[in-house]
Amino acid sequence: MTKVIGLTGGIGSGKTTIANYFAEMGVPVYIADNGSRAVMQLDHVIKEVKNVFGEIVFENDILNRAKLAEIVFNDKEKLAKLNAIVHPAVKRDFEVWLLQHKNYEYVIYEAAILFESGRYKECDFIITVTAPEEIRIDRVLNRDNTTRSQVLSRMQMQWKDEDRISKSNFVINNVNLKIAKEEVVKILKILDIKQNQS
Repeated sequence: MTKVIGLTGGIGSGKTTIANYFAEMGVPVYIADNGSRAVMQLDHVIKEVKNVFGEIVFENDILNRAKLAEIVFNDKEKLAKLNAIVHPAVKRDFEVWLLQHKNYEYVIYEAAILFESGRYKECDFIITVTAPEEIRIDRVLNRDNTTRSQVLSRMQMQWKDEDRISKSNFVINNVNLKIAKEEVVKILKILDIKQNQS
C-alpha cells in the first residue's frame, strides 16, 4: 500500500522547493494549496463560500482569493469556517489523486497547515521544513506582494516550528539549498530501508 509522507513547514520555510526536490527524485507530489485552488472552482464549494462570506469576496462571479485571505487571516473564526468548507473538498481531491498513484511506494502530501488541519494523522511519516524566522520573512517579502506585518500575522496563525518538529519523523533545515537537497536524498534512502523491512 502506498505510504503518504506529509511535508510541512511554516510560511517561507521553502517547503515547495523541497517538494520539488522530491518530484525530481521521482516521488509523486500533491501540493495541497494547488488542490485548494482547484476545489475553489467547484460549483458546490463556490456556493458554500458565498453563503458564508457573501458576494464581497467575488468579482464578476470569480473568487477574489486575495480579498478572502485578507478576511480570514485576521479572524480565526472566519478562517475556521473557510477551512470547514475547503478541507473536506481537498481531502476528496487528494484521495482521487492517491488512487491514480497507487503503484508508487510513497507519495508526498505537501501542506502548510498539515497539523492545524489534522491531516497529519493520515500520514505514515512527516517531514518538517524549517528556516530561521528572518530568512522566512525575507523569502515571503521577495515572493509575494505583502508587508512584514502581514507575514508576521500569518506566522502567528500557524504552528510554531518546535511544535511541528515534536510530531515529525524528519526535519530539513532549509537554509543552504545544496545541503537541503542532500537531506532529501538521505530521507529517501531511510524510507527505502523502512519499506523493505515492512
